[in-house]
Amino acid sequence: MLSLILAIILGLLTASAKMSRNWLLRRTATVYTTLIRGVPDLVLMMLLFFGGQIGVNAISDILYYDYGIDIYINFNAFAAGVITIGFIFGAYMGETFRGAFMAVDNGQIEAGKAYGMSDGLVFRRIRFPQMMRHALPGLSNNWMVLLKTTALVSVIGLTDMVRVAAEASRATHEPFTFCSPSP
Repeated sequence: MLSLILAIILGLLTASAKMSRNWLLRRTATVYTTLIRGVPDLVLMMLLFFGGQIGVNAISDILYYDYGIDIYINFNAFAAGVITIGFIFGAYMGETFRGAFMAVDNGQIEAGKAYGMSDGLVFRRIRFPQMMRHALPGLSNNWMVLLKTTALVSVIGLTDMVRVAAEASRATHEPFTFCSPSP
């Protein structure tokens, strides 16, 4: 759920940046979506977890030798998995939201502005509700792929949720409860 929330936030920001008039925001969002969607999920997960740990340790070594500040930060496998999956699916959600934003008729936005609505009010009352109608199929598809991607987190030290749920259902013979019988 945390990865999904992060992905939705990053997706909305990415879609807004890709539709922006600012060329720097558009370029940055395009590079983000192109790069992240082109690199395998497992590679990014390993890079963030193991490479990030090495990078943070290198920075802490510099701080220690130059300024005498002694800190050590250990990457948590759960946090690394949540951040990586959220970061990866933020790129996919960005494209989903961008397509949904573009599906909203511009006449609706112009009508809201003609009524004197502010840009925020037009977004809240007109653009966002209509955009979500178009985005829901893509969001549900991304959610299911995200859920399957959680199995990759087991590579960096966490247990696979689907495997644990299957083992629990086999042990209890109750596939929908996943709890052990009371003594």
